[in-house]
Amino acid sequence: MEEVKLGTLTNRKIGYGIVQPGASVPNGVPVIKVNNIISGLRCINDLETTSLENDAKYRRTKLLGGELIISVVGTIGKTAIVPKSFAGSNLVRATCLIDIKDELLTSWVKYYIDSPKGQHYIHKNLNTTVQPTLNVKSLVDMPIPMYSSEYMKNAISILKSLDDKIEVNRRINDNLEQQAQALFKSWFVDFEPFKDGDFVESGLGMIPKGWRVGTFGELMNISSGKRPAKKTSTSSSDFKIPLIGASEVMGYTNSILYYQRILVIGRVGTHGIVQRFNEACWPSDNTLVITSDYYEYCYQVLLIIDYQSLNRGSTQPLITQTDIKNQVIIIPDLNILKLFEEKIGSIMQLKENNLIESRRLATLRDTLLPKLMSGELKVNGVEDIEI
Repeated sequence: MEEVKLGTLTNRKIGYGIVQPGASVPNGVPVIKVNNIISGLRCINDLETTSLENDAKYRRTKLLGGELIISVVGTIGKTAIVPKSFAGSNLVRATCLIDIKDELLTSWVKYYIDSPKGQHYIHKNLNTTVQPTLNVKSLVDMPIPMYSSEYMKNAISILKSLDDKIEVNRRINDNLEQQAQALFKSWFVDFEPFKDGDFVESGLGMIPKGWRVGTFGELMNISSGKRPAKKTSTSSSDFKIPLIGASEVMGYTNSILYYQRILVIGRVGTHGIVQRFNEACWPSDNTLVITSDYYEYCYQVLLIIDYQSLNRGSTQPLITQTDIKNQVIIIPDLNILKLFEEKIGSIMQLKENNLIESRRLATLRDTLLPKLMSGELKVNGVEDIEI
């Protein structure tokens, strides 16, 4: 094994993107921001744009596809390899281009940066004078371990096979989610299965006879999350659970936890993101927690609420339990609701199974990553591990 500086591997100089991209403009040039790296580079149409003039000033970070990019301001150290479909896009100041001509080395460097050693180097070299920032020079000087091409190829093959399966599961789950939303719309917005029956007038227009207009609170129970005691935070190895609404993991506590199926939405700050939980978790005091016998129906309703119109905050977004409970909704015949729960429940169970598998694969990948990057594991290829 030998070490080389990252700057010696690049085709173009390592550098950050457009300093002031401005607001999105029609027919502009797509730009990749930190949040795009975090959420995943899936469709170039998801990106905001900058002007042709801005893009022309920063030809140095114009993307062809296949380059490695990294976040260097804010949430630092997140990486992505730019898909070929993103060719022609550019970067913003908070991201940095690492253009390595060799595809194998690009993947190797990405996985090394993602590894504990790579992340340790990054966070050890942050400039924190104003806000945490990773300087270009630190990236240029970053030591990268190098092994034989065969070893690196085999290591990448193992890690990529895990990531590829996780990505396949994500795509399948996106499709399952779309199926569930389409069924909800067909039944409870367009009333397609019930069009041959009688309809009656309501405050929300014509609805099937036997249905009615009511409030969301009639179908669910809602409460606020609780602030955990500081002494329990990340202190116990006996039992770890996610703390929802904060970036922490809680140790075991005798206080009340949620073990049944719950739906969680933001109460303060971020709104409109609905999270499903079928395992032990602790929703923080920044969240609202919803339980219901009509879990799937309530989940679909939460996805279409106009949270912006409910905002009561002056300095930051805020919604209340009452705001959610008083949402006027259609309440179908309860037998129809039960049938919907069964149909959607089977679809969403497939999604849950995929999530469980993806978590297992991610754990395996994260376990193997430091060992493969250090040369600790001697492998011939993906067949050496059980996925």
